[in-house]
Amino acid sequence: MWLLKLIAGLLSLGLVIALPADAGRASVVTTVTLVKGHGYVIEEHEVQTSDGYILTMHRIPYSKNTGNDGRRPVVFLMHGLLCSSSDWVLGGPHSGLAYLLSEAGYDVWMGNARGNTYSKKHATKSPLLQPFWNFEWHDIGIYDLPAMMDYVLYRTGVDQLSYVGHSQGTTSFFVLNSMIPRFKSRIRSAHLLAPVAWMEHMESPLATVGGPLLGQPNAFVELFGSAEFLPNTQLMNLFGALLCSDEAISQFMCTNTLFLLGGWNSPYINETMLPEIMATTPAGCSVNQIFHYLQEYNSGYFRQFDYGSTRNKKKYSSKTPPEYDVEGIEVPTYLYYSDNDYFASLIDVDRLRYTMNPKALRSAYRLPQERWNHIDFLWGLNIKEILYDRVIDDINSA
Repeated sequence: MWLLKLIAGLLSLGLVIALPADAGRASVVTTVTLVKGHGYVIEEHEVQTSDGYILTMHRIPYSKNTGNDGRRPVVFLMHGLLCSSSDWVLGGPHSGLAYLLSEAGYDVWMGNARGNTYSKKHATKSPLLQPFWNFEWHDIGIYDLPAMMDYVLYRTGVDQLSYVGHSQGTTSFFVLNSMIPRFKSRIRSAHLLAPVAWMEHMESPLATVGGPLLGQPNAFVELFGSAEFLPNTQLMNLFGALLCSDEAISQFMCTNTLFLLGGWNSPYINETMLPEIMATTPAGCSVNQIFHYLQEYNSGYFRQFDYGSTRNKKKYSSKTPPEYDVEGIEVPTYLYYSDNDYFASLIDVDRLRYTMNPKALRSAYRLPQERWNHIDFLWGLNIKEILYDRVIDDINSA
């Protein structure tokens, strides 16, 4: 959401004198306040990764309509780049996937990757200093997901869970299951929305502009990679409410920002949700996460971070980074993808489909809505009927 942040910064001097008197006391939108606001029970759980990051998970243990009805099957939801657990509840009980799964009888857990709004703590490192941000999405796959899912399985006492990921939440799933095979017996099925692995044909203008410089090892990447990128702030919360509400003449800027990020001219964007979306997103990440994706775009490979041939040889014992073994993944997997997705292009998803083990790939569903984009997988209009009903049916039958 960098574009909106830039616009907000440029307009701030002109808008500040027009702010309402209570603007500074605007309520903070969080996963907890959203869920409690709809009358559901929500729990917060912390877990520490083996490399010291302290992550917060959110849990909706049961439906408000049933009360505590005993042990339920478990589903784990993992957000995408610059996002958080809030993604799954912003749509409310009628279209938020976390609520729909709760009503379908599931114990719903929502993860938060290191560095986002809810996971900015470490046993020894401060998020104010560069060493905290020395990570990328490979680390989310090999540290964050194992820590969170092991905790969930232990806490609930079940042997397996169902996994749902969006965007980076799909990338980290592929990393996890190509690097740590033990999870093939702990994940009952995986349901990947807008799956991102190979990215050679990504159509995002951000990649076209940034890829040539930032998608390869160089001094700039080395110097600026370990830094925080687009954290969530009260200023963004405030300007989201001012610029993106239904009454604001500037709402088109918010809409166009989402189009730029997710895919152009989607008729499914839910403009009523824009203030809440902008209040929680972006949720922050490390710059290295962006750089790693740009490397995927530049190289045409789905592989580990490229540090340059000299450092690669020390780290990987080869001049080039090792590729992720997607073909070797055995977890039953369901893909959901669309035509108008700037990040998960049809060509790249087809490559993923053809590479995966046919015994593991249970379904690859291409949405018939030709203008459905990357962001619509979270907040699109009529998302329950268009997508989530199918996802829940697939989870039930897996």
